[in-house]
Amino acid sequence: MLNVEHIVTGIAEENTYVVHDGKSLLVIDPGSEPGRIEAMIEKTGATPVAILLTHTHYDHIGALDTIREKYQIPVYVSPKEAEWLGNPELNLSISLPNRGLQVIEAKPADFTFELKTYDFNGMRFKVVETPGHSIGSVNFIFDDFAIVGDALFNGSIGRTDLYTGDQEMLLESIQRELFTLSDETVIYPGHRGKSTIGHEKETNPFFN
Repeated sequence: MLNVEHIVTGIAEENTYVVHDGKSLLVIDPGSEPGRIEAMIEKTGATPVAILLTHTHYDHIGALDTIREKYQIPVYVSPKEAEWLGNPELNLSISLPNRGLQVIEAKPADFTFELKTYDFNGMRFKVVETPGHSIGSVNFIFDDFAIVGDALFNGSIGRTDLYTGDQEMLLESIQRELFTLSDETVIYPGHRGKSTIGHEKETNPFFN
């Protein structure tokens, strides 16, 4: 059985997740506050094996290099946003100094995602594309839950007014890749609380 745990990090109140089975652990979207992320990891007693990125906006990658170096684990990202990691204009961190935050120039990812099923020590998930919030947004579909980044929220969708954003594309992505999952599937978004596919299909104002 897989466990999903998270903390809310940074000024954007981003959800950083860990998925683990008590032995191995995946870090998803290490947003900021690396010390708190490390504490969450250590509390599980599991060994980190990879960092997965749903997309590369600043609020999802601020602690990336620190966590990667601490645990010496590879980073996976969409090939469509691989160059964004080291480019503060594309990852949107260039606008942050006036708010006292750091411009992010992260090191390159170790691997780029293929649209297939991955297996990390028995932790299996499928990678699907959900562009619209950003061109390289991906989601991770596990057996009974999905990590959906900034595609779909509890009662909303990701903003589409940023670089490469497209609301029509995002709505189509959600309907194609997420709303075809079972209604009982739990979704863990990049912001706000968790929900289910069935709840969002019935109540999300962007689809009703």
